[in-house]
Parts: sequence; C-alpha cells; structure tokens
Amino acid sequence: MSASNSPLVSLQPSKHEKEEAAGYLRSLINKNFRVTTTDSRMFWGTFKCTDPESNIILQHTYEYRHPTAQQVANAASASARGGSNQESETKLKVDMTSRYLGLVVIPGKYITRIEVEEFLSQMPGRRVKALGVGEQQFGGRTPPSEDSVGVGDVS
Repeated sequence: MSASNSPLVSLQPSKHEKEEAAGYLRSLINKNFRVTTTDSRMFWGTFKCTDPESNIILQHTYEYRHPTAQQVANAASASARGGSNQESETKLKVDMTSRYLGLVVIPGKYITRIEVEEFLSQMPGRRVKALGVGEQQFGGRTPPSEDSVGVGDVS
C-alpha cells in the first residue's frame, strides 16, 4: 500500500482548528494562571503569551514552594511543645513559602498543570444590574450564589 493510499488520518491540525485554538489562547490573555512545575513549585501570575514549544510568560508573578522536611519537623516540634491540645496533635499547618518574581518564562517541558482563575464577573454573558448586584445568564437556570466560581483546570 502506497503512502498516498494510506487510510491514516493526518496529524496536522486543519486551518479551522488552528484558528479556533489561537482564538482560545487569545481569550486567556490577562487572566490569572496557576502553573505547577515538575519540581512542585507553583507560579501565580497574569498570562501574557505562549509559543509553539509551550513556554508560558506570566507577568506580576509569585512563586510558591512547599515547605521543606526540616520546616515541617520544626513546626511539628513547636506544636508539640505548645500544649497538649488533642486537635493540635492531629493537625499541623505549615504555610508554603512565597516570593515575588515579576515577569517570568516557564519552560513548557517542566509544566505539569495549568489552572485559570476566573470569577463570574469575568465570564462572557455577565450582566450587571444598576445597583452593582450581578446576574449571570444561564438560559433560565438559577445562577450560583457565590461571586467566585474558583479555578477551572486547563490541563
């Protein structure tokens, strides 16, 4: 069987699919992203652009790191010294460390997860009443009562 008679489907996206993907990416510009990398760091910033290698540029970015084993051990020993409250013995809270980075490029090969932070007021079809109380258009259904829908996973 020759290559021209092959029943295989082309792996190249059509022009329509490329235009649709580009439009979707344009709709994400200036939205807040949470990007997790292979070393478990999390970057939170404003999406500015991407490239064919899936590198992402974020503006006004904060980096968050999970606590080290030493930080967890120190918090556990401090909690144990702090008192004999049964709840404190079963629950331990250790915050992530953060720092401001500004403009960053995250290499696509290290990205494991991308999340978009979006509020109802940022969604298409949103109407705002004169008193500032919002109303979402849901085709006759009752809108959610919270102002924030949280995070939508893009991965």
